[in-house]
Amino acid sequence: MASSQGQTTVVHLLRHGEVFNPEKLLYGRLPGYRLSETGEAMAQAAAEWFAARQPITHLVSSPLERAQQTAAPIAAALDLPVTIDERLIEAGNAFEGLRVGVGDGALRRPQHWWKLRNPFRPSWGEPYVEIAARMVAAVEAARDAARGSAAVCVSHQLPVWTLRLHLEGRRYVHDPRRRQCGLASVTSLTYDGDRFVGLSYAEPAGATDPDAVPGA
Repeated sequence: MASSQGQTTVVHLLRHGEVFNPEKLLYGRLPGYRLSETGEAMAQAAAEWFAARQPITHLVSSPLERAQQTAAPIAAALDLPVTIDERLIEAGNAFEGLRVGVGDGALRRPQHWWKLRNPFRPSWGEPYVEIAARMVAAVEAARDAARGSAAVCVSHQLPVWTLRLHLEGRRYVHDPRRRQCGLASVTSLTYDGDRFVGLSYAEPAGATDPDAVPGA
Protein backbone atom coordinates (compact mmCIF):
# COMPACT_ATOMS: atom_id res chain seq x y z
CA MET A 1 0.00 0.00 0.00
CA ALA A 2 1.38 3.43 -0.91
CA SER A 3 2.29 5.71 1.98
CA SER A 4 0.20 8.82 2.57
CA GLN A 5 3.10 10.60 4.29
CA GLY A 6 3.64 14.06 2.83
CA GLN A 7 0.16 14.28 1.29
CA THR A 8 -1.71 17.39 2.35
CA THR A 9 -5.42 16.87 2.90
CA VAL A 10 -7.93 19.41 4.20
CA VAL A 11 -11.19 18.54 5.94
CA HIS A 12 -13.60 21.46 6.04
CA LEU A 13 -16.21 21.32 8.81
CA LEU A 14 -19.20 23.38 7.72
CA ARG A 15 -21.87 24.31 10.24
CA HIS A 16 -25.37 24.36 8.73
CA GLY A 17 -27.16 27.64 7.94
CA GLU A 18 -29.86 29.41 9.91
CA VAL A 19 -32.93 27.32 10.78
CA PHE A 20 -36.56 28.46 10.70
CA ASN A 21 -37.35 28.44 14.42
CA PRO A 22 -39.88 31.17 15.32
CA GLU A 23 -40.59 29.62 18.74
CA LYS A 24 -36.87 29.82 19.62
CA LEU A 25 -36.68 26.25 20.90
CA LEU A 26 -33.58 24.18 21.34
CA TYR A 27 -34.37 21.75 18.54
CA GLY A 28 -31.30 19.50 18.75
CA ARG A 29 -32.01 16.25 16.91
CA LEU A 30 -35.76 16.81 16.58
CA PRO A 31 -37.14 16.24 13.06
CA GLY A 32 -38.85 18.91 10.99
CA TYR A 33 -36.41 21.79 11.46
CA ARG A 34 -35.44 23.18 8.06
CA LEU A 35 -33.33 26.08 6.91
CA SER A 36 -34.93 29.51 6.82
CA GLU A 37 -34.71 31.60 3.64
CA THR A 38 -31.65 33.25 5.15
CA GLY A 39 -30.21 29.83 5.90
CA GLU A 40 -30.69 28.76 2.29
CA ALA A 41 -28.82 31.88 1.16
CA MET A 42 -26.04 31.04 3.62
CA ALA A 43 -25.75 27.56 2.15
CA GLN A 44 -25.47 29.02 -1.33
CA ALA A 45 -22.76 31.44 -0.19
CA ALA A 46 -20.83 28.53 1.30
CA ALA A 47 -21.15 26.59 -1.95
CA GLU A 48 -19.69 29.52 -3.90
CA TRP A 49 -16.85 29.79 -1.37
CA PHE A 50 -15.96 26.12 -1.71
CA ALA A 51 -16.14 26.26 -5.51
CA ALA A 52 -13.28 28.77 -5.45
CA ARG A 53 -11.08 26.57 -3.22
CA GLN A 54 -8.74 23.64 -3.90
CA PRO A 55 -10.36 20.58 -5.45
CA ILE A 56 -12.95 19.03 -3.14
CA THR A 57 -13.51 15.36 -3.83
CA HIS A 58 -15.67 14.17 -0.94
CA LEU A 59 -18.84 15.61 0.61
CA VAL A 60 -20.40 14.27 3.81
CA SER A 61 -23.39 15.41 5.86
CA SER A 62 -25.04 14.85 9.19
CA PRO A 63 -28.32 12.97 8.71
CA LEU A 64 -30.38 15.91 9.98
CA GLU A 65 -32.43 17.78 7.40
CA ARG A 66 -30.86 21.20 7.94
CA ALA A 67 -27.39 19.77 7.35
CA GLN A 68 -28.44 17.96 4.18
CA GLN A 69 -30.07 21.15 2.92
CA THR A 70 -26.81 23.00 3.55
CA ALA A 71 -24.87 20.34 1.66
CA ALA A 72 -27.21 20.37 -1.36
CA PRO A 73 -25.91 23.51 -3.15
CA ILE A 74 -22.33 22.34 -2.59
CA ALA A 75 -23.19 19.01 -4.18
CA ALA A 76 -24.74 20.84 -7.13
CA ALA A 77 -21.84 23.28 -7.54
CA LEU A 78 -19.14 20.61 -7.34
CA ASP A 79 -21.08 17.72 -8.95
CA LEU A 80 -20.52 15.49 -5.93
CA PRO A 81 -22.78 12.97 -4.20
CA VAL A 82 -23.60 13.56 -0.55
CA THR A 83 -22.61 10.76 1.82
CA ILE A 84 -24.47 10.59 5.15
CA ASP A 85 -22.40 9.98 8.27
CA GLU A 86 -24.36 9.51 11.51
CA ARG A 87 -21.27 10.54 13.49
CA LEU A 88 -21.69 14.15 12.34
CA ILE A 89 -25.10 14.49 14.00
CA GLU A 90 -25.96 17.15 16.57
CA ALA A 91 -25.17 16.41 20.22
CA GLY A 92 -27.91 14.75 22.23
CA ASN A 93 -29.54 17.14 24.71
CA ALA A 94 -32.13 16.62 27.46
CA PHE A 95 -33.61 20.08 26.79
CA GLU A 96 -34.68 19.37 23.19
CA GLY A 97 -38.00 21.01 22.37
CA LEU A 98 -37.73 23.54 25.23
CA ARG A 99 -36.77 27.17 25.56
CA VAL A 100 -33.43 27.46 27.33
CA GLY A 101 -32.59 31.15 27.22
CA VAL A 102 -30.92 32.70 30.26
CA GLY A 103 -33.64 33.70 32.75
CA ASP A 104 -36.24 32.12 30.53
CA GLY A 105 -38.02 28.85 29.92
CA ALA A 106 -36.82 25.46 31.15
CA LEU A 107 -33.86 26.70 33.20
CA ARG A 108 -36.24 28.48 35.59
CA ARG A 109 -38.05 25.25 36.50
CA PRO A 110 -36.70 23.34 39.52
CA GLN A 111 -37.54 19.97 37.95
CA HIS A 112 -34.81 20.60 35.36
CA TRP A 113 -32.04 21.69 37.74
CA TRP A 114 -30.82 18.12 38.33
CA LYS A 115 -29.86 17.96 34.67
CA LEU A 116 -27.40 20.81 35.28
CA ARG A 117 -25.56 19.12 38.16
CA ASN A 118 -22.35 18.35 36.26
CA PRO A 119 -21.16 20.82 33.58
CA PHE A 120 -17.95 18.84 33.08
CA ARG A 121 -19.64 15.79 31.50
CA PRO A 122 -22.17 17.49 30.77
CA SER A 123 -25.07 15.99 32.72
CA TRP A 124 -27.75 17.47 30.43
CA GLY A 125 -26.63 15.72 27.27
CA GLU A 126 -24.15 13.63 25.33
CA PRO A 127 -20.74 13.58 27.07
CA TYR A 128 -18.09 15.78 25.48
CA VAL A 129 -15.64 12.88 25.28
CA GLU A 130 -18.14 10.88 23.21
CA ILE A 131 -18.85 13.81 20.90
CA ALA A 132 -15.12 14.30 20.35
CA ALA A 133 -14.52 10.60 19.69
CA ARG A 134 -17.23 10.26 17.04
CA MET A 135 -16.23 13.52 15.36
CA VAL A 136 -12.58 12.45 15.21
CA ALA A 137 -13.68 9.19 13.58
CA ALA A 138 -15.90 11.00 11.05
CA VAL A 139 -13.17 13.48 10.13
CA GLU A 140 -10.53 10.77 9.76
CA ALA A 141 -12.85 8.80 7.47
CA ALA A 142 -13.40 11.92 5.34
CA ARG A 143 -9.66 12.62 5.29
CA ASP A 144 -8.95 9.08 4.12
CA ALA A 145 -11.56 9.41 1.36
CA ALA A 146 -10.05 12.67 0.08
CA ARG A 147 -6.31 11.98 0.29
CA GLY A 148 -4.34 14.76 -1.37
CA SER A 149 -7.38 16.99 -1.90
CA ALA A 150 -10.18 18.20 0.37
CA ALA A 151 -13.42 17.03 1.94
CA VAL A 152 -16.42 18.91 3.33
CA CYS A 153 -18.31 17.62 6.37
CA VAL A 154 -21.58 19.40 7.20
CA SER A 155 -22.29 19.23 10.91
CA HIS A 156 -23.48 21.30 13.88
CA GLN A 157 -22.04 23.87 16.24
CA LEU A 158 -21.35 21.87 19.41
CA PRO A 159 -19.84 18.83 17.65
CA VAL A 160 -17.57 21.07 15.56
CA TRP A 161 -16.53 23.14 18.55
CA THR A 162 -15.94 20.09 20.75
CA LEU A 163 -13.71 18.58 18.08
CA ARG A 164 -11.76 21.83 17.85
CA LEU A 165 -11.24 21.90 21.63
CA HIS A 166 -10.00 18.31 21.43
CA LEU A 167 -7.55 18.99 18.60
CA GLU A 168 -6.20 22.11 20.31
CA GLY A 169 -5.78 20.32 23.63
CA ARG A 170 -8.19 22.60 25.47
CA ARG A 171 -10.72 21.77 28.17
CA TYR A 172 -14.16 20.74 26.97
CA VAL A 173 -16.01 22.88 29.52
CA HIS A 174 -16.67 26.29 27.97
CA ASP A 175 -19.04 29.24 27.68
CA PRO A 176 -21.32 28.56 24.66
CA ARG A 177 -21.41 32.28 23.92
CA ARG A 178 -17.68 32.21 23.18
CA ARG A 179 -17.68 29.47 20.54
CA GLN A 180 -16.05 30.52 17.28
CA CYS A 181 -18.50 28.62 15.11
CA GLY A 182 -21.05 30.91 13.48
CA LEU A 183 -23.85 29.85 11.16
CA ALA A 184 -22.51 28.43 7.87
CA SER A 185 -18.97 28.92 9.16
CA VAL A 186 -16.06 26.73 8.07
CA THR A 187 -13.49 25.23 10.42
CA SER A 188 -10.76 23.80 8.20
CA LEU A 189 -8.41 21.06 9.43
CA THR A 190 -5.15 20.45 7.58
CA TYR A 191 -3.39 17.09 7.66
CA ASP A 192 0.08 16.05 6.54
CA GLY A 193 -0.59 12.40 5.87
CA ASP A 194 -2.41 11.27 9.01
CA ARG A 195 -0.96 14.03 11.19
CA PHE A 196 -3.09 17.04 12.09
CA VAL A 197 -0.96 20.14 11.45
CA GLY A 198 -3.23 23.17 11.56
CA LEU A 199 -6.64 24.78 11.75
CA SER A 200 -8.24 27.85 10.21
CA TYR A 201 -11.66 29.47 10.42
CA ALA A 202 -13.77 31.37 7.89
CA GLU A 203 -17.29 32.78 7.61
CA PRO A 204 -18.30 32.60 3.92
CA ALA A 205 -21.82 33.86 4.70
CA GLY A 206 -20.67 36.61 7.05
CA ALA A 207 -20.70 36.85 10.83
CA THR A 208 -23.66 35.44 12.74
CA ASP A 209 -26.01 38.05 14.16
CA PRO A 210 -25.94 37.93 17.99
CA ASP A 211 -29.74 37.82 17.87
CA ALA A 212 -29.86 34.91 15.42
CA VAL A 213 -32.48 32.24 15.98
CA PRO A 214 -31.13 29.80 18.59
CA GLY A 215 -31.18 26.06 18.32
CA ALA A 216 -28.11 24.07 17.36
